[in-house]
Amino acid sequence: MNRTLLRPALTALALLALAGAATAQDGAGYPGKTVTIVVPTPPAGGTDLIARLFADVLGKAFKQSVIVDNRAGANGILGVDFVAKGPADGTRVLFTYAATMVINPALYKKLPYEPLKDFAPVAQVGRGGNLLLVRKDLPPNTLKDFVAHAKAHPDKLNYCSWGNGSGGHLTMESLKKQAGISLLHVPYKGSSPCVQDLMGGQVDAGFADISSTIEVVKAGRVKALAYSGPDRLPMLPDVPTMTQAGFPFKNYTWYGFFVPAKTPPAIVKRLNEEIYRALQDPAVTQRLRELNFTDLPRPTPEQFKEVLRQDLQDWSALVKSIGVTLD
Repeated sequence: MNRTLLRPALTALALLALAGAATAQDGAGYPGKTVTIVVPTPPAGGTDLIARLFADVLGKAFKQSVIVDNRAGANGILGVDFVAKGPADGTRVLFTYAATMVINPALYKKLPYEPLKDFAPVAQVGRGGNLLLVRKDLPPNTLKDFVAHAKAHPDKLNYCSWGNGSGGHLTMESLKKQAGISLLHVPYKGSSPCVQDLMGGQVDAGFADISSTIEVVKAGRVKALAYSGPDRLPMLPDVPTMTQAGFPFKNYTWYGFFVPAKTPPAIVKRLNEEIYRALQDPAVTQRLRELNFTDLPRPTPEQFKEVLRQDLQDWSALVKSIGVTLD
């Protein structure tokens, strides 16, 4: 080809490439293809239910398919790492619970991801705690009675959690240390099977998320003795917080959206805006209330990163005080 003709063609290609790079950086045209929200838990639990709510909302906002991909296993590590090593273009988004980001780093000697290094926080959704549940035929009706019952029956009671090192595990271990009681830990692969066995009487107690347990508490299939969050739940006003019941606890949990660290800031901003715009929709907030989410902070991505940083310190201190480590 004549060099005179070739030079303008190459220039045009270079300009197109630069335009494409600029588009990626400013978020124009995002998402452009299917967005996958990765959830590191099995279907039907609280994390999954909320993720599916936002998948529907974001799909309508983007006029683009937004799907949920459940990648459970290894205490959430598999799903989180899948996003950390994924494309940094906003098409693979992590929706996870706090423990995967702020507890796992304190528990595991080797972790395939570093929360502050490998992720860009996008939006925090909800803040609170978990319910301490006991099987309905266990005698105690208060947290103090439960402690007294456990002391009277050393090594006779067990409790379930959604995995070794999970928030439910560490919260109970913190209570055990404060109260001076001994309970056998029975780890499960998710919150739902833990609650199912609580209802069936196969296990005695356990902490579990609110959204997937509130109805079984109201139906009397399990008893709720305390809540690990900062304030009482409006839907269970008679259930005190752990602190109110005499066993202080301040390591609260949350849910949040994350993308790989190198995702363009404009895409992070767009996701943040759409997620928080959804929280202004009465239909969305009503559904979140039905899932028992009443505390809905809306930090900027930068503020959420500071939440992450502080919680990493707080949970690390708790893990160290309890002495729990995992390989």
